[in-house]
Amino acid sequence: MKKTFLWLLFIVALLFASCEGKTRKSSSISDTIALAPCPQFNAGNAFLYIKEQCEFGPRVTGSEASRLCGDYLVERFKELGADVEEQFADVTIWDGTKLPARNIIAHINPGNSDRILLCSHWDSRPWADNDPDEANHRTPVPAANDGASGVAVMLEICRLLQEKPVQVGIDMICFDAEDLGTPLWEEDRIGSSDTWCLGSKFWAERARMDNYKARYGVLLDMVGGFGATFLREGISRQLAEPIVNRVWQLAGQLGYRQFFPLKDGGYVTDDHINVNDAGIPCIDIIPHYNDGPSSFGPTWHTLKDTPDNIDTNVLEAVGQTLTQLIYNEH
Repeated sequence: MKKTFLWLLFIVALLFASCEGKTRKSSSISDTIALAPCPQFNAGNAFLYIKEQCEFGPRVTGSEASRLCGDYLVERFKELGADVEEQFADVTIWDGTKLPARNIIAHINPGNSDRILLCSHWDSRPWADNDPDEANHRTPVPAANDGASGVAVMLEICRLLQEKPVQVGIDMICFDAEDLGTPLWEEDRIGSSDTWCLGSKFWAERARMDNYKARYGVLLDMVGGFGATFLREGISRQLAEPIVNRVWQLAGQLGYRQFFPLKDGGYVTDDHINVNDAGIPCIDIIPHYNDGPSSFGPTWHTLKDTPDNIDTNVLEAVGQTLTQLIYNEH
């Protein structure tokens, strides 16, 4: 999936140039935000949505499990009151293989041009190439946290929006083909650039053509793992700092500071880069672990990324914070 990396200065400058004027003003985390009446996010429901996705098996782009789970997501969002749009595209992965990708977009209040964007990827990595057992490296990842958790949070928020409607428009995007990046065993030979986040890249191209606008976006990535803490990711701070500050302030006020510490994290290749490139300031809520084999947690790109390793307390912290964010926009 994604990787932490050090950006070269000219890349950072390029990103700033492409998004000049959108979110350059800083807003500090200091002033208390008035909390609008807000429903309670049900982390138990979100956990069930994770299990339902995982029951299809690994949702590798282009697979039968992907097709069946995609149909499930379309119907589930419709049942929860959303208008659903699908985008289909052939994407080319690291070895030249073309795969059929499918973005699923749930619209709340589609007639309102004033919109907020939530997003997550829903595909599974085809290779558990970070698994401690090398024999598992070519086995698909179950992807309970790395994929299903963010979608599950959006589904539960969609349910709440049906029960207690808001006026602002909400778009919830399930990006496909995020996790098809070059396997670790090939990176030394061919590199890994431009092999990740292919579904959001296609979405961003369409968004620019359609002149799609939103106030801001929030990307959810791996938002259910035990021991997760969410640091303020670097690209998010550079291109959408006011949104970062608002989310971390709300999390603190709601009692979730242990999950959202006031600390800065590294720079991460993820779908939010493509959303920012489409002209929408977008942040990434993604965990950082200090210990273990990966800064993304012990289950990242391993066969242990199963529902058994999902913590509903983490789902609640993220889900309730985002729910409050949305109802504050009402």
